Amino acid sequence: MITPEGFDEFVATRSPRLLRTAFLLTRDWALAEDLLQTALARAWEAWRRIEGDPEPYVRRIIVNANASWWRRRWRGEVPTADLPEVAAEADRYSGLDDRDRLWRALGRLPRRQRAVLVLRYFEDLSDAEIAEVLHCSVGTVKSQASRALAKLRLDETLSPEGMLR
Repeated sequence: MITPEGFDEFVATRSPRLLRTAFLLTRDWALAEDLLQTALARAWEAWRRIEGDPEPYVRRIIVNANASWWRRRWRGEVPTADLPEVAAEADRYSGLDDRDRLWRALGRLPRRQRAVLVLRYFEDLSDAEIAEVLHCSVGTVKSQASRALAKLRLDETLSPEGMLR
């Protein structure tokens, strides 16, 4: 098969950024790599039809594929044999604990709210660009962001008392 013109260059230059987006949506490097690979395969099929900058198109594929995968995945408990150790005192790695609590809180948000926050705060997209990626109105982007931030503000694990646990 012949690779469409410009596709190889696009993959080489934009894959790291798109992989980061996929990771922020899935919170798992292996799933993020699979998600990016799926998105690039779908983009390759449609490459000749894409007009202008292909990155928003591929980003939309990533968000939609993640939503599709999320609906199919089983969300039950995963048993473990060993309980995690409890830290005796704050140490130089306590910032990692804070970051982990934030990742977990983001993971508890509905998929669309999480996608809006990832695209806004980690990808630095405008509301209009997010609306284009998610194929919704700017008002929907703003309301989803507002609701997501409100949920994060109310999340007990992110409060100062929750961080002491």
